[in-house]
Amino acid sequence: MSLSIHEQPLPYVDLLPERPVDAVELVVIHCTELPDLAMAREYGEKVLHASGAGNSGHYYVDRDGAVYRYVPGTRVANHVRGHNPNSIGIELVNRGRYPHWWDSRHQQMDEAYPEAQLAALRALLAQLRVEFPNLRQIAGHEDLDTALMPASDDSALEVHRKLDPGPMFPWDAIVPACGLQRLR
Repeated sequence: MSLSIHEQPLPYVDLLPERPVDAVELVVIHCTELPDLAMAREYGEKVLHASGAGNSGHYYVDRDGAVYRYVPGTRVANHVRGHNPNSIGIELVNRGRYPHWWDSRHQQMDEAYPEAQLAALRALLAQLRVEFPNLRQIAGHEDLDTALMPASDDSALEVHRKLDPGPMFPWDAIVPACGLQRLR
């Protein structure tokens, strides 16, 4: 698959710390847990930190396979606690638990990832392996952020803060093809 990347830098991209290409060792797969790319972009543009930056992945892959770069890989994006300096975040547009992220009664994630989206992800991962010579590992957001939090419907219950990319993500179809080792 030929990969075309649409450049759409976030407004605060120049405020994000720079890093050398050899600092990148890990790709983290996320799902947006939002209904569409437009809402994910809106969320990514929100300033949430004193630095003037927000939370965002580096790349966004829409359901139709279109790939967007919001943050260059040579900048540190805020996408996963404790792993931002050495990782690239890839967000797959997927509803996830939207809009009841932390309601204990709505923790199932049942939207499948379309083949066009997965094909684009495989092509993107192949390209990143060329661009970042120390890239060796891949993980899901859920593998790295295992924090629990009180459920929004019942504070006596706890739910996982992050569940993405979730049970519908086909790790067995992605990991062997990408040449990266799954980190859990």
